[in-house]
Amino acid sequence: MRLSDLPLRQPAYVDIIEWDRLSPSEGQRLREFGLCEGASVEALHHGGLFGRGPIACRVGRMTIAMRRNHAAAIAVRTGPEGGDA
Repeated sequence: MRLSDLPLRQPAYVDIIEWDRLSPSEGQRLREFGLCEGASVEALHHGGLFGRGPIACRVGRMTIAMRRNHAAAIAVRTGPEGGDA
């Protein structure tokens, strides 16, 4: 499942980040916020008209705003941290 499709308030873990879908500066910005494979994430709010704008996400203990196309480049999994759910 993609982070952009994750239901609100459902905890998940980053499985794969398609870094090639992001520019080098965008990728660096997300890394600086702690976004990497295995990081805990949670979608908190969908902004914009009809919820199609930026997504407020919790990454670890930090809350960040992320563009929807960036969230679509991040595959997440729900369930236990080391599980295959």
